[in-house]
Amino acid sequence: MTSTTTDDPPIGKEYPPLTYQVGREKIREYARAVGETDPLHLDLAAARAAGHADLVAPPMFVVVYTSDAIGAAFFDPEVAIDFARLVHGAQEFRWSRPLIAGEEVATVVRLDDVQEIATAGLTSYVFTHETTVGGGEVVSTGRWTNHVRGAGA
Repeated sequence: MTSTTTDDPPIGKEYPPLTYQVGREKIREYARAVGETDPLHLDLAAARAAGHADLVAPPMFVVVYTSDAIGAAFFDPEVAIDFARLVHGAQEFRWSRPLIAGEEVATVVRLDDVQEIATAGLTSYVFTHETTVGGGEVVSTGRWTNHVRGAGA
């Protein structure tokens, strides 16, 4: 992909939901990788003693269970992001409750906006996600902003 934007980006395009099974060992692996020491994320007995059915995923585990869904949007040829010029802008997340090992979540991603920022030589791509569990209970939402530098930047 060589362009920094498309002539008519698919703003508003929603991508099919992708599911993720929250696994006990994945929670432990993530917690160890980021230096999390809260026993709710590492020790099944401690999590159960605190009233949870299983290990509790740390809040930023959101990047694990949303990664395939956001990746599908980022790599969509219709969006045409030039990854050689990509600069991370921002991420914002909201959670309604923690996820527990054993839950299956579904994440839907949407391309919310694409804007040329001529004064900065950037094209800004804004994606949002909504992750649900069970009968549609929203457990997290997020906004992912990425910038692509122009050819002269």
